[in-house]
Amino acid sequence: MPKSPEPKNFEQALSRLESIIAQMESDELPLDDLLVRYEEGIKLVGFCSEKLKVAEKRIQLITEKAGEKPTLQEFDPAPQKAAEPAAAPSTATMEITAEESDEIRLF
Repeated sequence: MPKSPEPKNFEQALSRLESIIAQMESDELPLDDLLVRYEEGIKLVGFCSEKLKVAEKRIQLITEKAGEKPTLQEFDPAPQKAAEPAAAPSTATMEITAEESDEIRLF
C-alpha cells in the first residue's frame, strides 16, 4: 500500500483522520489494511496534537504581549445565559464503560 503524503496543515490531517475512521468503521477492510490505517491514524493524531500545542503556545504569547497574564481555562464556545439550563456534557468528555456501550472507538 502506498504511503500517504504528510499532511500540510491541521485541517488536512483532521480530514484524513475522519476518512480513516469512516473506512475502519465500515467493516469492509481486511485486517492488514485496518492495521495500516490504524498506524496512519495514530501518526495523524500525533501531528494534530502537536499543531494544537503550538497554537496554544502562540495564544499564550499573544496574550502575554497584550499585557495580560495568561491563564488556562476550559474553552466554552458559546457562553450560556444564567436563565438557560446547563447543556449535557459532550460525548468527548463523558466516560462510558464497556457495559454501557457496545461501540469501540479507536480515536
